[in-house]
Amino acid sequence: MLPGARKDSQLVTKEWEKIEEQIDGVVVREVRHVPRDHGVITEIFRPEWDPTGLPIVHIYQSRLFPGAIGAWSCHGTTIDRLFVNQGYLKVVLFDGREESPTYRRVVELHAGDARPAFVILPTGVWHGLQNLGSSDALVINCPTKAYNYEDPDHYRLPFDSPEIPYTWTVSGGTRLRSDAR
Repeated sequence: MLPGARKDSQLVTKEWEKIEEQIDGVVVREVRHVPRDHGVITEIFRPEWDPTGLPIVHIYQSRLFPGAIGAWSCHGTTIDRLFVNQGYLKVVLFDGREESPTYRRVVELHAGDARPAFVILPTGVWHGLQNLGSSDALVINCPTKAYNYEDPDHYRLPFDSPEIPYTWTVSGGTRLRSDAR
């Protein structure tokens, strides 16, 4: 081998399931498409996928334009349950819960057309989305609480907040830093 070469660590199991480090309480369920003679069926939600056991009380869809970054957001009492099925999204998570065993851990996930995913985000886990594809990306959210128009349980930080040690990369290799202003 050439000097400086690094051997890959295992990325997938023999069943082709991704091996990833995760944030405590975050659940990611990759969903498989079922090809049919007339199209494709993809399940979005099944109660057994969600260990919270909480009912679905509100469903909405977010659309991200190509290259768009939606970051950062977090909830104090609401658990987000995101389903990513269209486009190519990078989902970045940051554990802001001081009592968590994964406090301050950053995790990147990729989901969309090829690898749909259902992602459960506990309260206190900051999340950002970036559309890496050339077409719109769609995210369906089934939060545990309906949006309260008068008193939203929604906290935001700018994508380049120094509070979250993450650097966003945009097309052309431009890096957008969130760990320094």
